[in-house]
Amino acid sequence: MTERGDGPPSATDEDAKPRHSGATALLLSAAAALGGFLFGYDSSVINGAVNALKSEFGLSSFTVGFVVSSALLGCAVGAWFAGPISDRIGRVKVMLIAAVLFVISSLGSALAFNAVDLTAWRVLGGLAIGAASVIAPAYIAEIAPARLRGRLGSLQQMAIVLGIFAALVVDYAIAQVSDGGASGGFPWGGTAWRWMFASAVVPAVCYGLLAVIIPESPRYLVKHHKPARARRVLARLMSRDEAEHKIDDIEHSITTDRPVRLHDLRGPRFGLLPIVWVGILLSAFQQLVGINVIFYYSSTLWEAVGFSESNAMLTSVINSIVNVVGTVVAILLVDRIGRRPLLIAGASGMVVTLGILAYCFATASVVHGKPQLGDVAGPLALVAANVYVFSFAATWGPVVWVMLGEMFNNFIRASALAVSAAAQWIANWAVTTTFPGLSGISLGLAYGIYTVFSALALMFVLRSVPETRGLELEDMDRLAMPDRTRHA
Repeated sequence: MTERGDGPPSATDEDAKPRHSGATALLLSAAAALGGFLFGYDSSVINGAVNALKSEFGLSSFTVGFVVSSALLGCAVGAWFAGPISDRIGRVKVMLIAAVLFVISSLGSALAFNAVDLTAWRVLGGLAIGAASVIAPAYIAEIAPARLRGRLGSLQQMAIVLGIFAALVVDYAIAQVSDGGASGGFPWGGTAWRWMFASAVVPAVCYGLLAVIIPESPRYLVKHHKPARARRVLARLMSRDEAEHKIDDIEHSITTDRPVRLHDLRGPRFGLLPIVWVGILLSAFQQLVGINVIFYYSSTLWEAVGFSESNAMLTSVINSIVNVVGTVVAILLVDRIGRRPLLIAGASGMVVTLGILAYCFATASVVHGKPQLGDVAGPLALVAANVYVFSFAATWGPVVWVMLGEMFNNFIRASALAVSAAAQWIANWAVTTTFPGLSGISLGLAYGIYTVFSALALMFVLRSVPETRGLELEDMDRLAMPDRTRHA
């Protein structure tokens, strides 16, 4: 059976693009990308609470690292299963489930009574964040016209950095009005750090409300034999002729479709398709360059080198503003100059700036067990840290999310994106867990390791990453060919 209206458009149908189609695509993409806001918010809301948690629960450096990074374990699991589940029940329903889980996690974290309890709630929130991280780029790629896909796909990273900024501002405000900073009492009752976690309920509820009103992905609708609904969605984004052509492309691409399986990713390069390895390594390098150390631990880091708690939090807010500005630059450039040039420029910038940070911390004098940056090294480290954040935000932050949403062909996209996103969360977890221990040995050692990974990321892009700018999703098959993967 077909739905009413499933026939081809008549000769009297208008072929012109609908008015405000670009704005509609932007709004739908922004709504989906709000899941990234939840990730950014959760990543940094704990930033201002780290020292308070360490003091209140009597945690060691290793335990602090595990509690902070525990959400990332949930993220890996959520990312792994989100693709197959969304293929079964739809992208929008997964978004709704993620919103509910995040609300529960935020309230549970705020009411936590020990480190084990807090860890469990953060893992639950990680399941929501991991699912949202997979759904957002897939949904955006599936509704966005090719000419806008890079910029709209970048909204995922923009949402992440705005979430980071919002969390740091909220942390700073809560600490300022509380009696004793993050460990002190909040005017409405309770400890300040608990209100930091509770504040995450607000964006989670907003995400759920937006998920209720956005349409389902056209690809999901066609796959589940609802082409009329898919046409109605596409009609808001492109002309009738383009929509009909898009429907035909989707139908053609799923003629051999079946439930996604890891077996579908098998290939000649160490057991996987070359393009899948590109996705996995892009994801891993995005985290192994150490960017989330800035957003999880920056307040603690700057306190460790002599800043007051208030000034350390303010410095973290400044870092997040730079992050937002860099992401705006990426959105403006990703569809103009392409993905590869941005990745190359960003990796080069990170090699230089991380090298400077490693040198500043390695040569700093140590007073009472803490490195003390001098009158020259202090400002230099601050500048290098902000240029490092900009180098990442304008390139690797958004571009990797864009490429993960578009670089896989339709047949393997859900499973390949799930595997790549899971690799990203695992790498994030490894960096976040090990930083407190590494920094306890030497901050210079920690940043030296991130410098090496940035150099490896640069070589990887130069050797193996293809350019995807301007290609339709249905044309991505050719990227899987080894010669194109190596030389594109």
